Amino acid sequence: MQGLLPRYRHEMQQELDQILDFWMTNTPDPVYGGFIGKIDHAHIKYPESPKGSVLNSRILWTFSAAFNLTGNELYRKVAGRAFDYLVNHFLDKEFGGVYWTVDYAGQPLDAKKQIYALSFAVYGLSEYYKASKDPIALQTAKDIYRVITKYSYEEKFGGYIEALARNWDVMPDLRLSAKDANERKSMNTHLHVLEGFSNLYEIWQDEALRKQIGELIRLFLYKIISAATGHLQLFFNDAWESQSGIVSYGHDIEAAWLIRESAEKITGDADMNRIEKFSLVLAHAAAQGLDTDGGLWYEYDGTTKHLIKEKHSWPQAEAMVGFFNAWQISGDDTYLQRSVNAWEFVKKYIHDKKNGEWFWGVKEDYSVMDHEDKVGIWKCPYHNSRACIEIIKRIDRVIDKTN
Repeated sequence: MQGLLPRYRHEMQQELDQILDFWMTNTPDPVYGGFIGKIDHAHIKYPESPKGSVLNSRILWTFSAAFNLTGNELYRKVAGRAFDYLVNHFLDKEFGGVYWTVDYAGQPLDAKKQIYALSFAVYGLSEYYKASKDPIALQTAKDIYRVITKYSYEEKFGGYIEALARNWDVMPDLRLSAKDANERKSMNTHLHVLEGFSNLYEIWQDEALRKQIGELIRLFLYKIISAATGHLQLFFNDAWESQSGIVSYGHDIEAAWLIRESAEKITGDADMNRIEKFSLVLAHAAAQGLDTDGGLWYEYDGTTKHLIKEKHSWPQAEAMVGFFNAWQISGDDTYLQRSVNAWEFVKKYIHDKKNGEWFWGVKEDYSVMDHEDKVGIWKCPYHNSRACIEIIKRIDRVIDKTN
């Protein structure tokens, strides 16, 4: 099986170049700055659409990480554009944190403090600091981390409240999106708080930050991962009592590698053995969502026993990394094959061979989900470019170890 690694790596490099070229060519806003808020499935641009802080932060992370991998100055330039726009338009200079959205001209639109969005700002700013060594990027990341822990941290049971008003007051609607449950805590937000904090810790070894990362990992291992099923539970009340029966296969496999990666930054070898066991539990659970074509189904409702028969693009990207990670831990070639199969599925069904980038996803009959964005509040270059970067780095480490 290891003989396929050089080809896999080569294809990941080609794919990364293609994804980044699409975003450099199509998304910069030449009139108002930053990046266009929406391009639809038919490749039609909507220059007066709102701009989301999550999209901007993910572009910031993507091009910073691509520069850190390749040294290509074009990528650092795009990252700089995203950084400037975040600092000048998304950053709330009065109350701290970042706005959820601004309008096409960069004026605040939805000024709520969604902790998910703040976490991505920390993630992107930290990666940009690695690329640029700009002290403003590091300071801004620290400032956002501090307002997250000051206003969102829930003292009694641990973890973070989903959202607050612009001035950090309590607000009734905490949902990240219309499909989500209106609960105080969610797996998704905690996964990306962990991701952002861990990236910040790479450049700022603060002891309080290390403890926050450690607590987040423990919350995943003992509260968020179901002891009964091995799947992630999605929504909780303050006391970490599950409020949902939905299974998200993409999040299962994403968490399988992100938790391990975060733990590697702060824990010793003894702890890693325990954490790697949980990584394999999650990978095994996620594999329940695999179809015979190698693709990963979207969600399963355990309450109604209903499988949502869609294959979105981002779970396929996470399957590529998560199953590769499981192979690295276990040595079981089944996992490596699942990673490759996910990539083959993407090439066959998810690639937009006409306009570039990846479609949002496909339905059960492989027809494209053409009502969804190509670029938008949620559709970004983060999952797929990160999959390419992770596979490239991991294959390089495997090859270096065997030489």
